[in-house]
Amino acid sequence: MYEVRNFLDNDDVRVAQQKGSVRIIEYTKDLSVNPSTCITQYYAAQMNVRKKQALIELNNSSWVTSAGAMQWTLGNVQATTDVKGVGDFLGKALKGSVTKESTVKPKYQGTGLLMLEPTYKHLLIEDVSTWGSGMVLDDGMFLACDANVKYDVVMRSNLSSAVLGNQGLFSLKLSGSGLAVLESPVPREELIEIEIKNDTLKIDGNFAVAWSDTLEFTVERSGKSLLGSAVSAEGFVNVYRGTGKILIAPVLASTGYTTSTLGATYARPTGR
Repeated sequence: MYEVRNFLDNDDVRVAQQKGSVRIIEYTKDLSVNPSTCITQYYAAQMNVRKKQALIELNNSSWVTSAGAMQWTLGNVQATTDVKGVGDFLGKALKGSVTKESTVKPKYQGTGLLMLEPTYKHLLIEDVSTWGSGMVLDDGMFLACDANVKYDVVMRSNLSSAVLGNQGLFSLKLSGSGLAVLESPVPREELIEIEIKNDTLKIDGNFAVAWSDTLEFTVERSGKSLLGSAVSAEGFVNVYRGTGKILIAPVLASTGYTTSTLGATYARPTGR
């Protein structure tokens, strides 16, 4: 038996979103400041830049997280790994070497609470089953997922999409049934969701944060000719073709903020 006090009943804490066993905790007023950071923290809070955490309730269930993402667990919760043997470890090491994700992802199972580390990024709760056969994530977005969710590395359909699209040659794909917690540079309210059916979406820049794995991703000239591309001043664009959906951010992911930019000390170990 356990009891948690001065947490969800704290006036400075609210549940910003809840879906299934996952709650996104937001600190409406961050009191963990010092004289050198208080001014930045104050104005950041006025612009909805607030510290957030994902609280996962385990009920004889399992969740997989990024390496170093756990802050604390409570109850009968055991930590294991998702490695099933030497061969599996070597395979995961190879996949981890071509993405920005950790090679080995911890798995927490049992009954109790799992709290993930605080972040100033925006946390999204996605139902993976609503993405059909799977969703492909932009680099660094994965935070945690239900152990029933399968994750794998997918390769671009052609080299041009990696070299010219600024997306990398490999990405993480989530598939199956269950929830996933993602880190986003912008809140869910600002993500544009576009669903296409045998159609084409062209984006000038790395604004897509997630897309259906059924879509073909290529990089093409914005115009039919080099002269047309030069006149339009767009050059190359990311092209998503087929049937599926895409989440688009209004700003580039590289312009997102981290805890370090706000003077905080909530830095996660490297290798995520």
